[in-house]
Amino acid sequence: MTAVQPAQQPFDPADPAFLADPYPTFAALREAGPVHWHEGMGLHLAVTHGVASAVLRHRSLGRIWVDAEPAAEFGAFNLLHQTSLLENEPPTHTRLRRLVSSAFGRGHVERLRPWVEQLADDLVAGLAATIDETGSGDVLAEVAAPLPVAVIAQLLGVPEADRGLLQPWSNAIVKMYEFGLAEARRREAEQASAEFVAYLRELIALRRNDPGDDLVSDLVAVTDADGARLTEDELIGTAVLLLMAGHEASVNVVGNGVRALLQNPQQWQRLLDDPALLPTAADELIRYDSPLQLFERTAVEDVEIAGVRIREGEKIAALLGSAARDPEVFAEPDRLDVGRDPNPHIGFGLGIHYCLGAPLARIEVIATLDALRRRLPTLSSAGTPRRRGEFVIRGLHDLPVSR
Repeated sequence: MTAVQPAQQPFDPADPAFLADPYPTFAALREAGPVHWHEGMGLHLAVTHGVASAVLRHRSLGRIWVDAEPAAEFGAFNLLHQTSLLENEPPTHTRLRRLVSSAFGRGHVERLRPWVEQLADDLVAGLAATIDETGSGDVLAEVAAPLPVAVIAQLLGVPEADRGLLQPWSNAIVKMYEFGLAEARRREAEQASAEFVAYLRELIALRRNDPGDDLVSDLVAVTDADGARLTEDELIGTAVLLLMAGHEASVNVVGNGVRALLQNPQQWQRLLDDPALLPTAADELIRYDSPLQLFERTAVEDVEIAGVRIREGEKIAALLGSAARDPEVFAEPDRLDVGRDPNPHIGFGLGIHYCLGAPLARIEVIATLDALRRRLPTLSSAGTPRRRGEFVIRGLHDLPVSR
């Protein structure tokens, strides 16, 4: 059996109409079959929840990093990924995850909880003041974007004066994950990577000599049972992964999620009436309009997925946005339900690559929603938000609001 081969591409990932609302297209794909070939992207797509979950868990499908080419011209960008937890398989992944998890396990997430809650409250207070002064404000610019960058900077121990560097670096680097990227954007990603690598080498050297109560200090110090440590390049790869994954996911969960709540005022009202729904709401916003739409795997040997032969070296991706709307798993999947429980979304991944920062991401989203419901209970739309032109990382340029 082969993957479904439509006469045309299943979708054009650059089509603004598709980006505005990809979910009807995903529904048609699920109806047609669980796996589809996309010629333009050069990979198979697993579109149902069950098959996407199998792709994420299958040990014959791995994260196999292939350097951006020409490799000599993308040395810094490739370095960030060659040493990353996300781009390695066992035994390297096992060693990296054990060491990074040990450093994370020293209470960093719970240590940050009250700080994150206070930061979210301060940022939303600032948004409310802007609305009162000018009549409208931007959730993305004033809350969703600055919060996760500040949280990751606090986690890593980046000095206050340097924190403004992080968001532009992250924004430039993650563009490389899109399909058909213009050469100028690729060069910007490499430049940002080189600047970030150089900065982190200085920060690591500082923390070796003067440890603090931060994750970089713990990553420098942590050892495994054999006394092995993370190399400097592995420390850099870990720090950059935390910034890019933590920043982009949280920004777009909040942006996409607040937009969804504004479009579904009865669900917003439920949060106003019952703050106990905030944890389930956070997961529902991740499911309803996933900030990460697609996650790739590469076959390390010939394997069959849902009757489709994936040959060694071929790629297959879990289409997370489609899996999240699968009616076989989610009742009324196109309906936002802030009380949805259970909610087995796979927005944080599955298997050995399950997102290490998921608990921190949930804290950020819950804190932001809580601050919004307390300080801006009459929150409403103040215009049409602009959709970003990327498919893999789904988000908005802005989200104008008033009250």
